[in-house]
Amino acid sequence: MIERIDEKLAILADAAKYDVSCASSGSYRKNSKDGLGNSQGMGICHTYTQDGRCVSLLKILLTNYCIFDCAYCVSRRSNDVKRAAFTVQEVVNLTINFYQRNYIEGLFLSSGIFKNADYTMERLVRIAKKLRTEHKFNGYIHLKAIPGASDELMHEAGLHADRLSVNLEIPSEESLKKVAPEKDYASAYQPMNYLAESITGYQEEKKTLRSAPTFAPGGQSTQLVVGATPENDYRILHLANSLYQHQQLRRVYYSGYVPISNDQRLPMLHSPPLVRENRLYQADWLLRFYGFDVNELVDDQHPDLDQEVDPKLGYALRHPEQFPVDVNTAPYELILRIPGIGVKSAQKIVQARRFGKLRAEHLRKIGIVWKRARYFLITAEPDFRWLGFDPDHLKQRILSERSRKHSSQLALFK
Repeated sequence: MIERIDEKLAILADAAKYDVSCASSGSYRKNSKDGLGNSQGMGICHTYTQDGRCVSLLKILLTNYCIFDCAYCVSRRSNDVKRAAFTVQEVVNLTINFYQRNYIEGLFLSSGIFKNADYTMERLVRIAKKLRTEHKFNGYIHLKAIPGASDELMHEAGLHADRLSVNLEIPSEESLKKVAPEKDYASAYQPMNYLAESITGYQEEKKTLRSAPTFAPGGQSTQLVVGATPENDYRILHLANSLYQHQQLRRVYYSGYVPISNDQRLPMLHSPPLVRENRLYQADWLLRFYGFDVNELVDDQHPDLDQEVDPKLGYALRHPEQFPVDVNTAPYELILRIPGIGVKSAQKIVQARRFGKLRAEHLRKIGIVWKRARYFLITAEPDFRWLGFDPDHLKQRILSERSRKHSSQLALFK
């Protein structure tokens, strides 16, 4: 029996690695006297809460059997891989046993589609419900919300899970139809919209009725596969921005396409586009926390993010008319746009300049990345604006400095 469970765990944990929409930020489920687990606790590092603490999660699929034949998916119907499926009780037992051994602090549970969306979603919900009600488990639970599942099952899932994720996977419906003809955007947007309305409704109810139940306190997220289809970064970021604004998603995750087959519908890549994936995450961060608009990062003339430099530096190099910025007089919103200055550093700058003019030494103590920021700001010291601002020359200088730093780091290991 144990050997059989171990084999299932090996197969379904490996298959789950392709779903990157896994994080625990936003949930603060407290423990009770007779309960088990706590979503605020620390454990083995697998993911992070929004305040930076490590939280370990058991990340598995309920099954890698699937009725769909999506070209980009390792669990697709036509793929010749070893199949396995957990029972509801097996997942419950694994979660409790792993927690009691201090291996995990929570569960991330996704799944292939058994017979249909409701059949699969009902089993995911039963697992979460058993953990919460029978075992008093108060650790973090993230469930995959199956596109096409009923509103009733989504409601039940939201009452027991901390976060739900409905994965769009492909950044446009026309491309989705080519690589996953059995899927459509409507079946994914239906649960997204239902969850968005329900989360808002329960939050409002909580304001007037303290005893009101929590509903998906960690919100919802989705995953977009990057590089499997021809969409450029402009289209991907516009889709992500729309999901943040209209479906109120907490996170959009970007997954560089992993070449897993020779399907002619997919590009022939030798490795996942990891640099592009990273640039999209950086751009996403600027949209959510730095006040940038999508059209400021990418546009018709520049539909893809620069692979050589991060999106914030790319923006500064394309807008020389806005730089350098005087940190002693500029508004907070403009200081945020200086490469090398983060949100906390910008806040400190605005606070510190009330007591005197800021110089380079002050900015270094505040914690900005001086080597990056120095080209784009003005302090109380003499500056060199009369030399002009040549974006191409500046980009090459920054890349050259980065190359020298990388070379010196490599030399330490020789």
